[in-house]
Amino acid sequence: MSETYARIIIDISHEKVDRTFDYRIPQHLRQEITVGTRVLIPFGKGNTMRKGYVVGITAKASYDPDKIKEIGGIVTDGVSAESRLITLAWWLKEQYGSTMNQALKTVLPIKQKVKPKEKKIIRSLLNREQLSNALKEAEKKSYKARVRLFFALLDNPVIPYEIAVNQMNLSASAIKPLIEKGDICLESEEIYRNPIQIESQEEKRLRLNPGQQIIVDSFNRDYSEGKRDTYLIHGITGSGKTEVYMELIQRVIEDDRQVIVLIPEIALTYQTVMRFYGRFGNRVSIINSRLSAGERFDQFERAKNGDIDIMIGPRSALFTPFSRLGLILIDEEHEGAYKSETVPRYHAREVAGKRAQMEGASLVLGSATPSLEAYTKALRGEYQLFRLTERAKKDSSLAEVSVVDLRQELKDGNKSIFSRKLQMLMEERLRKKEQIMLFINRRGYANFVSCRSCGEAIRCPHCDVTLTLHNNSRLVCHYCGHTIPMPSKCPSCSSPYIANFGVGTQKIEQMTKKMFPQARILRMDLDTTKGKGGHEAILSAFAEHEGDILIGTQMIVKGHDFPDVTLVGVLAADLSLNTPDYRSGERTFQLLTQAAGRAGRDAKAGDVIIQTYSPDHYSIVTAASQDYEAFYRQEMAFRRLMKYPPASGLLTIQFSSRNESVLTETAAAAGAFATAIGEPEQVQLIGPVEASVYKINDIYRKILYLKQENYDILIKIRDQIDGFSENHPELFEQVLIQYDFS
Repeated sequence: MSETYARIIIDISHEKVDRTFDYRIPQHLRQEITVGTRVLIPFGKGNTMRKGYVVGITAKASYDPDKIKEIGGIVTDGVSAESRLITLAWWLKEQYGSTMNQALKTVLPIKQKVKPKEKKIIRSLLNREQLSNALKEAEKKSYKARVRLFFALLDNPVIPYEIAVNQMNLSASAIKPLIEKGDICLESEEIYRNPIQIESQEEKRLRLNPGQQIIVDSFNRDYSEGKRDTYLIHGITGSGKTEVYMELIQRVIEDDRQVIVLIPEIALTYQTVMRFYGRFGNRVSIINSRLSAGERFDQFERAKNGDIDIMIGPRSALFTPFSRLGLILIDEEHEGAYKSETVPRYHAREVAGKRAQMEGASLVLGSATPSLEAYTKALRGEYQLFRLTERAKKDSSLAEVSVVDLRQELKDGNKSIFSRKLQMLMEERLRKKEQIMLFINRRGYANFVSCRSCGEAIRCPHCDVTLTLHNNSRLVCHYCGHTIPMPSKCPSCSSPYIANFGVGTQKIEQMTKKMFPQARILRMDLDTTKGKGGHEAILSAFAEHEGDILIGTQMIVKGHDFPDVTLVGVLAADLSLNTPDYRSGERTFQLLTQAAGRAGRDAKAGDVIIQTYSPDHYSIVTAASQDYEAFYRQEMAFRRLMKYPPASGLLTIQFSSRNESVLTETAAAAGAFATAIGEPEQVQLIGPVEASVYKINDIYRKILYLKQENYDILIKIRDQIDGFSENHPELFEQVLIQYDFS
């Protein structure tokens, strides 16, 4: 009978993730050993039995089979968190197309242990009488440092080392002789770095309104009956979704289970964390990109050891090594930040669904503007759908939204970035000492070309996305490759006012200062938030009324609650609308709805001004009326017509190489192969076309798009293209292939 081998990571030491070892699987264990199984294996020259994790199974040994040792047995003391995460890594590899190594580095993000942080204490080894005698002796000999120490030890026989050094001015040379003499000892213990450096303040538990209570009661009933489902909470801005989340978390942790809360990094603010910390205390921890390596390592260790119940963080928090996971909660589930930009190109919503299924946990998604993918699944009955249609605060109502046509502003002689209505309302709010937010919609910004007279952006006739301006003064479609020269006049109205569109936050700040010199202005963008705590500093200053106007990109419209903000100005709604992406309408609707939700969140009425060159576009009209269902119907009609997700699956295959001619040949060969196996009536194939940024760091990139309703067929095609590349090394040895499913 043929042999079977397991690829094993020893002891899951994170620094050894890059190295696996082959072991022979004994005949009697072949049915029991799968990816993720924890096994006992002889390791090293002495064949010491060590624990390891199976990360792959193969019939082909990587070196001489005669030298390969045999697995000793299976560890039977329960399934560990790491074991389940390795099984999840295998699923990631199969689902999204990556190596097992890439998948392991995703689910085991901490590569190596950092030096632990220590807490040192000085402990007296003398009784009170001996201490008094030692003090008198030190005074007699004028040992001032010893006098200070012995005097303090009389009050407290244990003193933190930091206090002794920093406040009592004791040096190591003064302490050492006393240790050698046996008067004192120096003890140390490892302590966890805690990124939440705040005093716990009890969060006032709010009374739920009927809509919120229905959701909580339904979840609790399912949970008590052992039903672990996926729930989508579609609640308007300010409807109290966070309070619902906390009630669901309370139910789960009362059952001695653990919770992961995913929040987009941009919304992971002091204000958000404090609500959870105030309710659940030091059983909460956070992960984000601004933590030090030591802080990140310690938070995962605390989770692994069961010292915390709730982990809050962005996408990477999904892989927290909890052993009793009971709930995964994804706030603002529509956010693009939940999609990984590196291989494997997974979406946190899909991976959360898989992990919840593996762990026997519930999954809750929440958004004021759900992704089309999630809402479609909810309408099909794959998710339970709940709606919150009213704001949680009784004296709070949705802001009054006005759409301003910038084409008419130009015709009337106003060339400013501020419409006349916005200027008037800003002056009024500044007089009343109320606050203003100015939002520049730069998400997904690209060099598209637009006419200021008629508002039309130049679009691809084949793909209904905007053409992108390249340095050679040509407009290019990044989906099908259609190209035209840059026109001198608008093709729609012949106006000469045509150019690439773009304005930045710094320029807006300068113009705002010029128009409103008396206003105190804060700016929040990548430049002003680079340092650790940069977001918090600006938001805290605005909350404390140290600024009248806050200018920023999408980071200022994510879940913040400022009671005195009564005016929001959206200065360029078209920027995201005219990006070369089939999701541009959805992203525009989401951003405008979120922005509108920042105004009038308390008793004071709010106004929102949306400035646009496309006032009749359905994403802007429906955002102004806060009508998600109307937007969904129109956007899905477009997706079905163009066969874009979620109406159809989309596989993007990117080829990259330093050799442009090799890249062209290889991408063409892969395209021809995909056409041959895909059957035109089943799979729509576009390309290969140049990537939106064709050359980066002397590496050229081309893209192949495949559309098919059945996701499994796209996975099959990906696997076949993988096989084609392995069988033709002469074509692919200089070309990197990456897959992305939408």
